[in-house]
Amino acid sequence: MTTPIMGSIHSTESFGTVDGPGVRFIVFTQGCRMRCQFCHNPDTWKINDPKASVRSADDVLEEALKYRPYWGKDGGITVSGGEPLLQMDFLIDLFKKAKALGIHTTIDTCGKPFTREEPFFSKFAELMSYTDLFLFDIKHIDNEGHKELTTQTNENILEMAQYLSEIKQPVWIRHVLVPTKTDYDEFLIRLDSFIKTLDNVDKVEVLPYHTMGRYKWAELGLKYPLEGIEPPTNPRVENAKKLLHVEDYQGYLTR
Repeated sequence: MTTPIMGSIHSTESFGTVDGPGVRFIVFTQGCRMRCQFCHNPDTWKINDPKASVRSADDVLEEALKYRPYWGKDGGITVSGGEPLLQMDFLIDLFKKAKALGIHTTIDTCGKPFTREEPFFSKFAELMSYTDLFLFDIKHIDNEGHKELTTQTNENILEMAQYLSEIKQPVWIRHVLVPTKTDYDEFLIRLDSFIKTLDNVDKVEVLPYHTMGRYKWAELGLKYPLEGIEPPTNPRVENAKKLLHVEDYQGYLTR
């Protein structure tokens, strides 16, 4: 009898409506190496957090299937985080079993764990055969700006975006618009130019920065780094959508 592959799970959500197509069951994994200044789930950062639930793919799938009647033809399972790609073996096991049941699978990732080195790359290639969609968060197109905003470089993140384009893996690009950080026309134009080099982008979303997760920083005893920065105004959001040509990416409507 084989030993079940276990995942470190922060929480689940039964009726997600903004994490991929349709109504979705969301699995939030525990652990992330990014330290995004606007993160609204800093409680998912700690890897091997004893407060997290250690669960098998079968256990998570059994819970998800309770809500399958509500998914309709478009819904399914989305694994978010934290950073799901830190738990490749669990993801592969979960998605392989989900696809065997005809379930649509989505990964919400920042791409930071990506590398072409082994064993990650072979596992990632296997995962692709069970993954229908990526929600790909590009935090900042400028490497220095990315390091300031997240403490990490973006070089391998952009490399992952290019690799997904090479293999024609459908993605929705997401970009959080943060005043004084990412909300500059120069950066938005550069991001637009990069996205134009990809031929697998079904959707581009501008996500206005919000402060709803600030209380979690306080609960964890952390200083909130964006104190005093307000969400972007509607005109700036519309400006970002225009510069990123979001209306040009409508593959999600027909896939």
